[in-house]
Amino acid sequence: MDYRDRNGYFQEDVLQVLGRSGILGSSGGSVASSIHGSIDQGHLHQQYAAPEPLIYQALKDGNFSDSDLTLSNVFSSSDSSSTTSNTTESSSSSASTDQLDMDAEWEEVKHILYTTFIGMLLPVAFRYVGRLTPAASATNMVELSERIGRWQEKLRSPTELQLPTDYPRPIPLRMVEAVETFELSGQSSLSLLQLALYLQQQQQQQQQGEAEDHTATPFTALLAAFAVLLHRYTAEEDIVVSSSSESSNPLVLRMAVKPTDSFLDVLCMAQRVSREAAADEVPFGALMAAIAAASPSPQASATGSSAADANAVPALFRVRFFNQTDASDSTLRLTTTQSTDFTVIVRQRSTASLRQLHPTIELQIAYNQVLFTSQRIAHMVAQLQVVLATAADTLAREQAGHALSSEYQVGNMSIASDLDSAAAPNPRADLNWNEYPGSITEIFARNTAKHPERRFVVESVLKDKATVERSFTYGQIFRAARALSQTLRDGGVNPEDVVIVYAYRGADLVVAILGVLMAGATYSVVDPAYPPARQNIYLSVAQPRGLVVLQRAGALPEEVKQYVATELDVACTVPALVLQDDGTLRLDDTDRIVGDDSRDPSVEDVVPVGHDSIGTLSFTSGSTGIPKGVRGRHYSLTHFFPWMSTEFGLGETDRFTMLSGIAHDPIQRDVFTPTFFGAELHIPTAEDIGIPGQLAQWMAEHEISVTHLTPAMGQLLSANATAPIASLRNAFFVGDLLTKRDCHRLQSLAANCRIINMYGTTETQRAVSYCPVPPLAQTPSFLSMAKDVIPAGRGMKDVQLLVVNRHGTGAMCAVGEVGEIYVRSGGLAEGYLRLPEATAEKFVPNWFAPPPPQPAEPAPFYKGPRDRMYRTGDLGRYRPDGDVECIGRIDDQVKIRGFRIELGEINNMLSQHPRIRANVTLVRRDKYEEKTLVAYIVPSEDEQRRTDDPGRRDLIKAVRDYLKQKLPSYAVPAVFVPMKKLPLTPNGKIDKAALPFPDTPMFSRDGDTSSSTAAAAAAGAKGAERPELEGMTPTERALALVWIDLLGLPSSVPIELDANFFDIGGHSILATRMVFRVRNDFAVDAPLGLVFRCPTLRAMAAAVDSLQSELQLDDKPAEKDELASSYAADLDVLIPEIPKLGAVYMAYPPALVEADGAPTFFLTGATGFLGAFVLAELLRRHPRSKVICLIRASSAESAMQRIRNAAEANLVWDDSWTERVQAVVGDLSQPRLGLSDSDWAMCVEQADAIVHNGALVHWVYPYEKLRAPNVLSTIETLRVASEHHVKPLTFVSSTSALDTDYYVEVGDAQQTGIRESDDLEGSRTGLGTGYGQSKWVAEKLLMHARKDGFPVTIVRPGYVLGHSQTGATNTDDFIWRLAKGCIELAESPVMHNAVNLCPVDYVARVVVETISQPRALSHLVYHVFNRERFRFQNLFDLMRAYGYQVRDVEYMQWRTHLMEYTLANNDSALYPLLHYVLDDLPTSTKSPDLDDSHTVELLSTTGVSCPRMQDLVGLYLSYLVKAGFLTTPPNAASAECQLPELNVELRGLVSRTSHN
Repeated sequence: MDYRDRNGYFQEDVLQVLGRSGILGSSGGSVASSIHGSIDQGHLHQQYAAPEPLIYQALKDGNFSDSDLTLSNVFSSSDSSSTTSNTTESSSSSASTDQLDMDAEWEEVKHILYTTFIGMLLPVAFRYVGRLTPAASATNMVELSERIGRWQEKLRSPTELQLPTDYPRPIPLRMVEAVETFELSGQSSLSLLQLALYLQQQQQQQQQGEAEDHTATPFTALLAAFAVLLHRYTAEEDIVVSSSSESSNPLVLRMAVKPTDSFLDVLCMAQRVSREAAADEVPFGALMAAIAAASPSPQASATGSSAADANAVPALFRVRFFNQTDASDSTLRLTTTQSTDFTVIVRQRSTASLRQLHPTIELQIAYNQVLFTSQRIAHMVAQLQVVLATAADTLAREQAGHALSSEYQVGNMSIASDLDSAAAPNPRADLNWNEYPGSITEIFARNTAKHPERRFVVESVLKDKATVERSFTYGQIFRAARALSQTLRDGGVNPEDVVIVYAYRGADLVVAILGVLMAGATYSVVDPAYPPARQNIYLSVAQPRGLVVLQRAGALPEEVKQYVATELDVACTVPALVLQDDGTLRLDDTDRIVGDDSRDPSVEDVVPVGHDSIGTLSFTSGSTGIPKGVRGRHYSLTHFFPWMSTEFGLGETDRFTMLSGIAHDPIQRDVFTPTFFGAELHIPTAEDIGIPGQLAQWMAEHEISVTHLTPAMGQLLSANATAPIASLRNAFFVGDLLTKRDCHRLQSLAANCRIINMYGTTETQRAVSYCPVPPLAQTPSFLSMAKDVIPAGRGMKDVQLLVVNRHGTGAMCAVGEVGEIYVRSGGLAEGYLRLPEATAEKFVPNWFAPPPPQPAEPAPFYKGPRDRMYRTGDLGRYRPDGDVECIGRIDDQVKIRGFRIELGEINNMLSQHPRIRANVTLVRRDKYEEKTLVAYIVPSEDEQRRTDDPGRRDLIKAVRDYLKQKLPSYAVPAVFVPMKKLPLTPNGKIDKAALPFPDTPMFSRDGDTSSSTAAAAAAGAKGAERPELEGMTPTERALALVWIDLLGLPSSVPIELDANFFDIGGHSILATRMVFRVRNDFAVDAPLGLVFRCPTLRAMAAAVDSLQSELQLDDKPAEKDELASSYAADLDVLIPEIPKLGAVYMAYPPALVEADGAPTFFLTGATGFLGAFVLAELLRRHPRSKVICLIRASSAESAMQRIRNAAEANLVWDDSWTERVQAVVGDLSQPRLGLSDSDWAMCVEQADAIVHNGALVHWVYPYEKLRAPNVLSTIETLRVASEHHVKPLTFVSSTSALDTDYYVEVGDAQQTGIRESDDLEGSRTGLGTGYGQSKWVAEKLLMHARKDGFPVTIVRPGYVLGHSQTGATNTDDFIWRLAKGCIELAESPVMHNAVNLCPVDYVARVVVETISQPRALSHLVYHVFNRERFRFQNLFDLMRAYGYQVRDVEYMQWRTHLMEYTLANNDSALYPLLHYVLDDLPTSTKSPDLDDSHTVELLSTTGVSCPRMQDLVGLYLSYLVKAGFLTTPPNAASAECQLPELNVELRGLVSRTSHN
């Protein structure tokens, strides 16, 4: 219940509870008046007091309700004897009240008391911090208020550090903790001592005559070095680190680190900040409450975090740095949040040796493996030691009186370690400057001479509304190009003169480009689609001597003709070049044919050129609005092709495409790559490119094997695609950021295609980096581990990506450090045309190495080796593997077609539109490679509810018209992308990197998506046999065909839209396969619970469409919340179904089982693993008892046989049971438990007590499928408990009901763990499994029944493992399947998550004691918890100790290897649980600590305690080997530990728990 109204005040019922309990007085009414008056006057603290140590501990821990404050000692009067008297009197009277009601209500009341009385408690607690002398409460309150005010100011709007990660940051974040320990070198330890001494001297000088209150230590020096690293990783100057005081109270240190500071500046700053934080120390709970109140966090409201919870302000605890002596378990718990990335704990290992000058210092680093690799952590520690070495050098120079140069500033100092040098390229390495295979024209001539009749160019053209092909041989293209070359030379064009080609995409363009180059000239392309004014700008920059107009490009606009005639000095003009179908060439509008001579091709037909000859002129944007001409060298046009042939298998049998923008420099790749290899070049029509879906069909028909794309063109290729491209083997991307989604889309069409992301610029020509994405068919899990943006990778052969410090020193960056990307290569462009200053600024000599030696005899047209680098202006960082990832631009100014545009102004105007809720504008490249403004808009709520504008076309038109009135035309975005919501970074900012990269407005058209139609086309033959598929959407049709394939449905069995996957042959293993088919065929990240959530074909197709739709981006959390809340809503529906006790209760009050009596028990789930042991324990504990077992079977005889089989398999059967055990046939999922009328009557009349242990255990079934056997059966069991006479009922639940982020946080924050008296409201939302949801609803129903008088108890165990004496265990348990899977894989994940494992005999004993002991009904819930804190890592270590060959690997790598292995081996132990391992393992295995005080108290007279798992694993392994579930350890003979001998006879394996 909720005791507070919206204003947080007590409701009357709370005051009545307080009155009844004796806390505040005997009269609830008078207490109400007193409290309300006190609250209003703010004097409550003067009326009531509490024992100060208890209050202090409560506030220090940040959790009042978890302290030792009790009913009798919380509020005793400090100044009034009458209050004491009233309290005593009311306490006496309350003893006769119903204690059960008080226990249930008091827990929540305590939390409210904490909130309400915090004004009173804080000043009392504050005195115990030790910073104030005891004084009047009012004085302390003023001091406390001032301190909290200073903290609020210090921590206002903290920066949430975005640390570089190795894997994508999942939402919600998952945690798989790993711990690494590093020992600092002796030199580093000595440096720390030197820095600490310096700091101490500085402090003494500043505090002359003052008492020293904060000692300088090596810890402070390490903290300063750590802050420098964080600054270099994030480029942030605001560094927030969580730490602790000497009293172990958590502190937050906010440090300002500027790139111009010296390390000594940072050191003194860190000391000052630490000293100020310690001086202003306040209880952690008070600090968090104050900070959260001052700046409410979206994370807090999203997670339900309390005011005193560190999760309310996650930015403060992303990184933590502790001294081990100051970091108690409580400190670590309180400051651990969902967003904590890593924690550094500094510890000193003592030594007694006098030969060692310095201490041995160790760093223990705990980090999240879901985000980081161990290599990154190793790099960080190595860099930390480099910082310390530089700091010591800085100190030496300072003490010697030398001025500190800029290289000693923290923004400039090198932090690169030897590890970093090994990962990054060597900037002094030789790059084969002189290696040159010849010019592209020479190679073209040689290829033509070798195979003149080989097909070279295949062009698709549209004639009479039909597409036909024109094909040309190498000989034909060579002769045509030779004719053009001769014409240009005869017309006065000289080598390296610029020739402008007025172009059209076709074979004519190939002739024009090669013809210009064969003349030794420089070619440049102008696209006729550009406005005439823009064309003239290009002409003015190029100053061409030749002009070639392709006839199919159309005539020059009059404005351009006029400009050419009056402003340019053109020596030769080809007015209308056309390559005819027979291969002959015409150069004008006459019928004169050129190039029809039959001379053999010869290199002599090619004007000689060399390395440094200028062959291309491309354009890039200029700072003044005038584009710059980039002069490309012949060296780069061919130098890299031999390496590409080896690396990617390119050769003469390949078929390439011409898809790049004709005026964009990537067109060079399209033309020159097949020319070099002697391969084919295929050219589509404009319609093939422009009509969605047609390009993929064209590529499939032409059997394209290699393509060059931009991300925008890749999206166009996959849009509404209707055919798979089985022939495509390599797709090279360049030109913009390539996203994981782009890769998914393409690989959904071309499963055999390797995607190569290439990073470069116009100025680097073909000298680019590469990052390969393996084919989906080869490595289906690769993209699951990739970040959303594919990295730039590493340089090709003889290319280096150098990430350089951007603050002036030019040092190489370390791994993780942000710097500017430089491209070092011999293949860079020559520079900018007639712009020497700009060339000198961007093309710089390599300062890392001396100039390379010049050859003795220089080659013609070669200036000799030049070691140069190109400054890209892009920001990037190295990853531990040496790859580079791009993270943005140094210059964030936006220019479109020469116009400066302020994106903020556009966003401001958009935000004022009434039909837009949120927006952001970015610059992207369109399909013509032009920069384009793209506005991402979130329609208002009213707009989103509209059904008459599904494509938002009306909205977009209205917004565009609105902007035209507010902004210049060039500032109006060309593309608008409507979205349901904008993706956000963890601290609430728009995540621009997660926004789509549109080429055209990204709308789903009639539900027809690229990958779904591709999947449909791939199975078209099967679909033709099934007429029922005709009316389906492409997605429904494609899914239906997958169902048919997986389920093996014959054509005689029709498949309908409302068919249920599980009703027509599906099961959990096939459901897992189904999800992976959806992921592969539809290129969506389908959740592994998809089939269970959407079991019908119609629902599943809708879910796939939603996943593919651009409008659903970042919408998954909302979907999860909606699903999660459905089970809670069902609780309200079911509460009225709880039976009422009424007269039955009065006539037959509940009688507890007598110790020496002969009770009859009613037991469900007896054939399951735990159930067999519960049955055995009931019969042992009560020797004269009888047990009626509900069993799902065809007859009573077969039911009894099932009981016997399960008991024998578990080694507990005794023949005497046949007289004491009675089986009744039933079914948990049916009304009245499926019992016959006679059996029902017998059970309700004869049973004295009930143990409801049965349930359907399934980790992926949705709640709806588990509702009947797990929830409705609980109501039916209550009917059994209430009919005829009232019977005590013990319900066996599961800690799955606690599997929410909320309880993980609570378990971490509370020293004793989750209390058994918790009301489970923290799981009302957030439970991810249907099983956990069903247990939650069942428990909540029983809680309501308990309030109605039912004598019920709940036992809540975690993982139940084998018997502690016999070893008998459940082979279908997740723990042992995980162990077996690791043995099969020969790998285990590094996982330090603690897991609650208990032997089955201990769990069974707890269950039986709750139904046997009279005092058990004094509590409702009993936790079964192993306080050993056994970890997954302990299990894997013990497996190795017993001889299994299982090596530790990082979790993310293990996950990838597991998926690949399991999908290839369907009989793997982990296949049925693959969904659990891959999607949920990080979160589902992070189990919180549990308070088991009720259980310990219950067992106190039995002498029973939970055994240690460390001592039992060998026994379990031995049993599993003997049972044949595991193989004998291969290294058993030489193993560290030997498996124990088992002298038992096994009669079968123990299988999964039955729900009956």
